[in-house]
Amino acid sequence: MRKQKVSRRDFIKGATAAASLFGVAGLSVVDAQAAKGRKKANGTPGAETTEEAKAPAIIKRGDELRIACIGAAGKGSSDVKGVSSQEIVALCDVDDARAAKTYKLYPDVKKYKDYRKMLDEMGGQIDAVTVSTPDHTHFPAAMAAILMGKHVFVQKPMAHTIWEARQLAEAAQYHKVATHMGIQGHAGEGARLICEWVWSGAIGPVHEVQYWTNRPIWPQGIDRPTEPEPVPETLDWNLWLGTAPERPYNPCYAPFKWRGWWDFGCGALGDIGCHAMDAAFWALDLGSPISVEAKTSEPHKETAPAWSIITYQFPARGKKPPVKVVWYDGKKKPPRPKDLEESRKLNDSIGGQLIIGEKATIMAGTYGDSPRLIPETKMRDLLANRPAQIVPRSIGHYNEWIEACKGGKAAGAHFGFSGPLTEMVLLGNLAVRTGKKILWDAKNLRVTNVAEANRYIRLPYRSF
Repeated sequence: MRKQKVSRRDFIKGATAAASLFGVAGLSVVDAQAAKGRKKANGTPGAETTEEAKAPAIIKRGDELRIACIGAAGKGSSDVKGVSSQEIVALCDVDDARAAKTYKLYPDVKKYKDYRKMLDEMGGQIDAVTVSTPDHTHFPAAMAAILMGKHVFVQKPMAHTIWEARQLAEAAQYHKVATHMGIQGHAGEGARLICEWVWSGAIGPVHEVQYWTNRPIWPQGIDRPTEPEPVPETLDWNLWLGTAPERPYNPCYAPFKWRGWWDFGCGALGDIGCHAMDAAFWALDLGSPISVEAKTSEPHKETAPAWSIITYQFPARGKKPPVKVVWYDGKKKPPRPKDLEESRKLNDSIGGQLIIGEKATIMAGTYGDSPRLIPETKMRDLLANRPAQIVPRSIGHYNEWIEACKGGKAAGAHFGFSGPLTEMVLLGNLAVRTGKKILWDAKNLRVTNVAEANRYIRLPYRSF
C-alpha cells in the first residue's frame, strides 16, 4: 500500500479533509503522519517508528491551560463551564444565537463559526481543545486538534463510527496528547465501588449484564421530511452539516433532534451506551465482543428504530467467564430480578443497570451511581465487611483532564480506554442496521459474516 503524507495545514484548511487525509482505503492516521522512515512491529500501527511525533510542551502545574472550545451551546455550555478554571482563549459554534449565553460570559474572547479557521488562526495560542458537537463532527474536529499536538476532550460517544474511534485512539497515542471522553460517571464514586465489589469477589463470577434507558427522548423510527424549512439567520447550516451528506435544513435535525438520524448521531445507544456500559466494561475488563445481534421495531433507513434490544457476547478473559450483555432502549426493560424486593423499584426513570454475579447482583443507575447489592441482605453483609478501597478516587471529571494536560497522570477516560469502549458500544448499531447477528474481528476492524455491515464501520465524508 502506498502511504500518503498530508500536512497539518492541508488537513485543517481542506474541507476537514478527513476524506483527503485518509484517502487511501484502510490507511491509519499513524501511517499517514509517520510514513517517512516508518517501521511496523507485528503489523500493529504505532508499535515501532523511526520518526516519532513530538510530545506537546509540558505546561507548568501552576500555569493555566489555554483552551479553545468547539461547541458553546447545549452540552458545550456545561463543558466550557467545566474547564473554566483555565484560560478560555477561543469559542466556536455554528449558531450565534444558541451560543449567545456562553458568549456573553467571555466578551473579550475570540468567537468563530468554523473550527478550522479557529485552529488555523490561533493554533500557537491554544494548548487544548474541547469538542462538544453532534456526533458526526467529533472525529474531524478532534483529529484536526490532535494533528496540531493539542490536548483534546471530546464528548461521548468519542466518534460517529468505529473506524473513527480507532483512528483517534491511535493518533492520540502517537502524538502524545492528553485526552478524555465526556463520561462523567467514570470519575464518580459509584464506578469505583462497582470495580472494588467485583474485583473483591463480593458478587462472584459475572455471566450477564443488563442495561436499560428511557432514551430515545427524541423522534426515532421516522422518515426524512420532504419539505425544507428556512435556515435560521444565526445558523451556518453548511458548517453544521460538516462532513455529513448534503440535505436541506429542517428543525427535526437541529438543534436537538439530530441523535436519532444516522447521518448525524448514533441513536439511543450512542447517547447513553458509553455512560451506562462504562463501569462494567472497566470492572469486567470486557474488551471486544465476538458477536452482536439485535431485535428492533420496524427498521428505517434514515433513523435508529423506536426501540431495540441488543445482545453482545464476550468471550472468557483469562479466568473470567464469558459474559452476555443485553441493552434495552425505547421503554423496553429486562425482567425484574427475582431477588429484588417488591418494595424496591427497578432503579430510576432514566434507566439503570444490573451486573449479575453468582453470589449477588449489583443494581446501579445509568452512570454507575448509587450501586447497591440485591437482595438487601447481601448489601448488609457487604457493609459489614467492606472490600478494600483499591481504586484511587477522582479529583473531578474535568480536573482529571486538566491535570493530564499539565503533565499529570492520564485521565481515567483517556482515549486508550474510551476508544475501545466506544467501539464496543457502536458495534450494537451494526447489528441494528443490518438486522442480522454479526461476528466481530476486532483486530482487523471487520465483520466476518455479514458483508453489508462493514459499510457502516467507516463512512464517506462530504467536502465543505
